This record gives sequence, C-alpha cells and structure tokens, in this order.
Amino acid sequence: MEKFTTLSGIAAPLPLVNIDTDMIIPKQFLKTIKRSGLGANLFDEMRFDRDGTEIADFVLNKPQYRDAQILVAGDNFGCGSSREHAPWAIADFGITCVISTSFADIFYNNCFKNGILPIALPQEQVDVLMKDAEKGSNARIEVDLEAQTITSSDGDVFTFEVDAFKKHCLLNGLDDIGLSLEKVAAIDSFEAKAAAERPWV
Repeated sequence: MEKFTTLSGIAAPLPLVNIDTDMIIPKQFLKTIKRSGLGANLFDEMRFDRDGTEIADFVLNKPQYRDAQILVAGDNFGCGSSREHAPWAIADFGITCVISTSFADIFYNNCFKNGILPIALPQEQVDVLMKDAEKGSNARIEVDLEAQTITSSDGDVFTFEVDAFKKHCLLNGLDDIGLSLEKVAAIDSFEAKAAAERPWV
C-alpha cells in the first residue's frame, strides 16, 4: 500500500447525500477479486448511459475533474453494503481522499485498509470545501495527514480528527498484510519454539 503523507490535488464536488456502495461500484462489477481495473466503473450508472456513452454533466466526466484526487461529498457517504470493491474502485480511479460530514462505518474502515483517507468535517466546513472544489482544476486542496489539516485554495485551514493507529498505518503504507509482516521475526520465533516444544503438532 502506498504511504499517505501529504496531498495537493484537484477536488471534485459531489454534493449528493447517502451515496451508497452500489452507486460507487454497481453489483455487476463485483465478480472480480482484483483491486485493479475497477476505476473504469466507478459511479458507473451516473457516469455512463445504457449504451456506455459518458454522461457529460457528471462531475468526473468533466475535463477539469478527470484527474481529481479528492472527492468532496454529501452526508453519509459509503452507506449500504459492506463491499470492499467500493474503496478499490475509488483508489483505482486515483482518488485518495474523501471528505464528507459522515461515513458509513464499514466503508470508513475499508478506506484506511486501501490507502484512502476519509475525513469527516462539520457541515459548514464541508460547504466551504465544496464551493472551493466547484472552481475546477485551478483550485487545489491540500491535505496534510501528519498535521491533520486541510487547506483550501483560498487559504482556509481546517483541522480534522483521525484515529492514531489508522493514521500510523496510512503514514507508513501498512495494510493488514503489512502489519503482519512487521511481526515476521516474532512469528518465526514463536513457530520455532512451538515446533520444538510440541513436535507432534
């Protein structure tokens, strides 16, 4: 997993509430167990019509937001089913930070395991960042995980809360596998001792 330290990127405004995981990545794309390739189908039913043609007025289809790395969204983002494909699709598209007033718990935790920083802020601060994002590619929002700050293109600075352990994992690029690999020496020592003491196992 890539380390997340600081990010200066284009933010796409998506002021819809209750965006669920089926909207993020529809069920027909859940057959794969690969994390790559799902970005092409992110928000599929909002981005494309039935013929597969792009819907021009959807935010991520607009030229100024095609390279967005930050998503500023409405309340209760990531609700619905617990599919981990949702953060996979977001990350594969290139978005590594989602800002909202609230997140569904399972989606929120899955984000950290996939290199995405979900940030919950009060409504009035999200409103400021939403308006900032509406400026297009000329406005870049800066996110500093170590300092736990967000800076708008106009210089407004907001602080955010993040669990210390989740912060540590993102800063060091550690998913569940990475955390286990940090304990390889201790695991090997335990296994060797256990094999010596109980050779019949």
